[in-house]
Amino acid sequence: MFYSASHHFYIVTPGACLPQIDGKALCSGDCHCGHGGIWDFRPYCGTVRSMPCCSREKGRACGPDNTKKLISVMQVENMGNAESNAYQNHLSRFLPEEQSDIDGVFDTLSGSRGSAGAKSGKATKKTVTLAALQAYMREPLPEQMTVRLCNGMKSIDLTGKSSGLSEQIAKEQFVIFMSNLLKGNADEKITIIMRMISKTEGPVKGKQIQEFTEDLIMSVVHVLSYRKELKGWNLENTRDSASGVKALASQLLSELKLADGTKPVGPQLMETNFDQSVIEDWVYRVPQISVFLSVVIRQGLHVLHSLPDQTKDIVNLVPGCKGIKGRGLVSLFDIPSIIYINSHLPAELQHKWQLLFSSRLHGESFSQLCGHIVNKGPCIVILKDLDGYIFGGFASHSWEVKPQFQGDNRCFLFSVFPSLAVYTYTGYNDHYMYLNHGQQTMPNGLGMGGQHGYFGLWIDSDYGKGHSKAKPRCTTYNSPQLSAKEDFTLDAMEVWAVGDLPESAGTKGKKSILDIDPEAQALLEMAGKSRQSEGLREPIEEDDDDDDN
Repeated sequence: MFYSASHHFYIVTPGACLPQIDGKALCSGDCHCGHGGIWDFRPYCGTVRSMPCCSREKGRACGPDNTKKLISVMQVENMGNAESNAYQNHLSRFLPEEQSDIDGVFDTLSGSRGSAGAKSGKATKKTVTLAALQAYMREPLPEQMTVRLCNGMKSIDLTGKSSGLSEQIAKEQFVIFMSNLLKGNADEKITIIMRMISKTEGPVKGKQIQEFTEDLIMSVVHVLSYRKELKGWNLENTRDSASGVKALASQLLSELKLADGTKPVGPQLMETNFDQSVIEDWVYRVPQISVFLSVVIRQGLHVLHSLPDQTKDIVNLVPGCKGIKGRGLVSLFDIPSIIYINSHLPAELQHKWQLLFSSRLHGESFSQLCGHIVNKGPCIVILKDLDGYIFGGFASHSWEVKPQFQGDNRCFLFSVFPSLAVYTYTGYNDHYMYLNHGQQTMPNGLGMGGQHGYFGLWIDSDYGKGHSKAKPRCTTYNSPQLSAKEDFTLDAMEVWAVGDLPESAGTKGKKSILDIDPEAQALLEMAGKSRQSEGLREPIEEDDDDDDN
């Protein structure tokens, strides 16, 4: 029951006794209506009205002037019940074991483990502070992300008054924060995200969105590394993630567009003000923001990280890495680019990457390249030119040596450095992928997109030479020139099989022509020739070799 003496407003539970003013009952001893002080407002559910105390008694007196002070009655839910119901609605989004997980983390943060409130699922009076969050997540997350998460939690408005951020985080705020960011739609997430971007209300500048996005991506890399969830990748066997964080953030920010459809770029983007509706549209169209927030919350707070509701977006955020462990190789990929490129692969191929070829391991030879990648299923080709540009393409089918184009419209080209981007098919032609070797009448080399002599990506059979000719764009993929110079010199190259290798590509029991023909081997030995392939054979790897970091 709630009473405001200044306005005489009452929120009264049906059937409840009236309150008192200055110790005097409003409808009791001096009331001659026979109600005995018991009012029943059920006939007025859903209404706000004024009524005389004895309106139902048909002329019976109530006081000397036959009137009673009018009481404005607001028949609404008890305020505490309303808050509790909203809280329970959010809590009901979680399975019982998830609720228990959330309760446990909150109890730890608030220092109330085992409290009655936690056990009953009801809100407790315990609160969480920024200091508690910082102590709990000091190692898993960078400090600036912990501050942003705290601001997001404090932004949950329980009263509807929006009177500014409190320094204390209540259990209701904690649960609603988790519910909206992990289970909600873009509309439910947006108020929280706006406060994570900026502590003050109102539009935010592009520069602030950039800082938030970079913090978010950096936090994903950091927490996955800390929790040993990089599935065989690590910060030692991949290129430095710092430039990758900035490149991925820039790519995601390139999707920001104003209400009129324009996309600010460069310095203009940094100084442009974006209101909440624009950010909401961006979050809706760029799924990585929600996925990254989910990873940061689950892995940072170590909550709901091993429960069955995780989507494939999270499970396959980082593919398993095979073929690199213990070989001293630093990949051309960084963690953010692996995450981004993997998200563009067909869903059935996102769970695993396996190294097939590295020029640093297998030598700078086009024959070696072909021998390692033919008939191995869908592949990612990535290379670096002498100017430091890193780029490549996804081949949707097994590479075959033949003088015809192959593949389908799932193929794409991409850039990793200095910018991160994916370029998909245009429908202009079907020149998706090409691999030829040892022919005199057709070009020999590996190519993707465009046409003979003008590929979007080309590695010549005279290994080390290549080109990316796209004036103004590659006809097949609408990609720009990917290399620093149109004709480039190759510095390094890798090819990764994605998804499960086809059965025909299995390495176990695989024999070379010399294994099959001992006579040929004997002739080589008589001529003083050694078996050059002996040291190049791939080690046989078990499926779980690289699952730990």
